[in-house]
Amino acid sequence: MPNFLFITMLAAFPALSTDMYLPALPTIQAEWGITLASVNLSLVLFFILFSTFMLIYGPLSDKYGRKPVLVAGVGVYVLGCILCAMATNIWLLIAARIIQAAGAASASALSMALAKDLYTGNERQKVLAYIGVIIPLCPMLAPMLGSMMIEYLSWKWIFICQAVLASLAFYGTLAFKEPEFEKTSGGGWAVMSRYLVIFRNMNFTIYCLAFSLVSIGFFGFLAGSADIYIREFGLTEQQYALFFGFNALGFMTGSYTCSRLCVGYSSISILKASLAGVLISATGIYLFGDTRIMFAITMLMMTFSIGVSRPISNHMILETVDRDIGAASALLTFTYFIFGAVAMEVISLDWHSKIAVIGKMGILGGIVPLFALLLLGRKKARQVTAE
Repeated sequence: MPNFLFITMLAAFPALSTDMYLPALPTIQAEWGITLASVNLSLVLFFILFSTFMLIYGPLSDKYGRKPVLVAGVGVYVLGCILCAMATNIWLLIAARIIQAAGAASASALSMALAKDLYTGNERQKVLAYIGVIIPLCPMLAPMLGSMMIEYLSWKWIFICQAVLASLAFYGTLAFKEPEFEKTSGGGWAVMSRYLVIFRNMNFTIYCLAFSLVSIGFFGFLAGSADIYIREFGLTEQQYALFFGFNALGFMTGSYTCSRLCVGYSSISILKASLAGVLISATGIYLFGDTRIMFAITMLMMTFSIGVSRPISNHMILETVDRDIGAASALLTFTYFIFGAVAMEVISLDWHSKIAVIGKMGILGGIVPLFALLLLGRKKARQVTAE
């Protein structure tokens, strides 16, 4: 299996685990007679545990290698899918989703590390952009597939389908030839303490925290979109899947645009423009997103801008580290998803307007990384002047 395809399959695990499941949330809520906040726990706790386990897999892969960690993780994910399909109440489903999260974390954390291991410089930036073009196909197609299963079979078949798709990734993991890299040594504490070394790298820490906020508006949309489109705007599950896929198209075209622009334009200039796009579109959501058409258009603009920013920001953050790549990649992805989990829990509260809250999240996600770029840019300029 080609390395690019293998990394893409691993990077698709979060979307595979959530977006196919989203259309089922109202159905599960009605079937089991539970609140939206209760059913959303199966999303929120998934992301919290998913993010936490990434912090374990990253340093373990630096010590023992990427392949054995992936074999264990993807195998656990397949087991979690089967248990989700067997759940008979929300608490059993949440427990099974936690097992799913424990497995999915390995794939997501190490896909970024493998991109660092296998590619360098502009080639890595382009690979990340191309992956950004392909990955949005999952949130575009997954809700449609999930809606079809709900209509013709049962929501439980969503997890059976996930198990089958994950089995393909498991085969790819077994066939993968791991590249050589400098492994860490020492016991468990020595391995986990490498995070302290990474945190002392202020460029990594500031960029990691700031750019992990860029997508919180989208995560808020992820958890609130079914309620907004189905309950507030009165769409069917199938219509909702189409509107949701509209945003996946935004990510795809954004990442493709990034891959084209990187050839002739400064990466920093592209990044600043994309962050300005996040800020402007989020303001549009807050001010004008009270109809389904305007909400869809402004959300498309925001997801497009996020799609442009992600490959460049990920590449820039990875360039700040030379060792402990697995731990750094895990920390980067952990921060991204833990902020996302907080945003998903916030949107689950009883807000007068979930749309306005999503807009405010997007505004914050545009302002903070722009400030970080300005701060570190001035620091670098002073260092050059001093030299």
